[in-house]
Amino acid sequence: MLPNTTSFHRILDNEGMHLLIPFAFASSEGCAQAFRQLKLPQLQALLPRLTARPPNSGDEFSLSPPHERALAQALGLNGDDGRLPWAALQARSTEGAWAFVSPCHWQIGALHIAMHHAPLPQFSAEESQTLLAAMQPYFAEDGITLRYEQPQRWLAQGEIFRELATASLDRVAGRQVDRWMPDSAAASSLRRLQSEMQMLLYTHPISETRNEQGLLPVNSFWLHGSGALAALPSPPAGSTPPQAITTLREPALAEDWATWTQAWQALDAGPVAALGAELAAGRPAMLTLCGERQSQSWVAQPQALWQKIMNKIRPQPLSTLIEEL
Repeated sequence: MLPNTTSFHRILDNEGMHLLIPFAFASSEGCAQAFRQLKLPQLQALLPRLTARPPNSGDEFSLSPPHERALAQALGLNGDDGRLPWAALQARSTEGAWAFVSPCHWQIGALHIAMHHAPLPQFSAEESQTLLAAMQPYFAEDGITLRYEQPQRWLAQGEIFRELATASLDRVAGRQVDRWMPDSAAASSLRRLQSEMQMLLYTHPISETRNEQGLLPVNSFWLHGSGALAALPSPPAGSTPPQAITTLREPALAEDWATWTQAWQALDAGPVAALGAELAAGRPAMLTLCGERQSQSWVAQPQALWQKIMNKIRPQPLSTLIEEL
């Protein structure tokens, strides 16, 4: 889940426009079948007018998904896999180490534990703040201070997060949590803390009330966005801050490819068409598409005559370009 920063709001002025689209493709046969039937005329017309940059390669098992890596690069935010310090950036702090804490619901089976799709439905600020107050003393025993930010996500400060690699919420939502749990020596106290919180939350009045209302109770938490900032990042010179489009996220995580297809068509008719208009007006334009494995960016820059001719007479199918993501 992308953090909230002013750089993610739409920017459409003399600086041009940079669209960053997470979950443009997913590594499942259902997604591949849906995409091969998908008609995206604006994107099909736009890509030949842009020049591809080298992809930001990876695989579907990295802790930091491609859209977070691409966004970090665009913002000048440095960090290793699972240690992109999004929480420290959100706190605008170069003091100490930080992480996000997201209250969540785990579906506990006989062999595996899976996280329900985040965010939690109908989880109010009052409920969130009440649970934070109940959990804070336990976190404090491990040197962690919690700070409320929004219902679905809190800020946590503690030295344990300085070198801790954590998986993005977008990696684990709707999936089994086993492979995504922190496994370093520093994570042992966090696993104990997680067990304590499961016991606390199981009998908490808010959990009982949510059960009575037919809502998912909070029975665990997820750490993500961990790390520390030596200095606040600066975007690379001449870059255009990205506008992150998140409308593909929920249907992709739910593997609802019919809704995902509709969301892609709306993107094509709206923001992608607007990016094409920016390019036609001679302003800087950049598109970054992100899948589960890698991201690919295309930028506006002069093309050789032979490139223009080849793009017209032999355009690449979108499926060839997108299914590599």
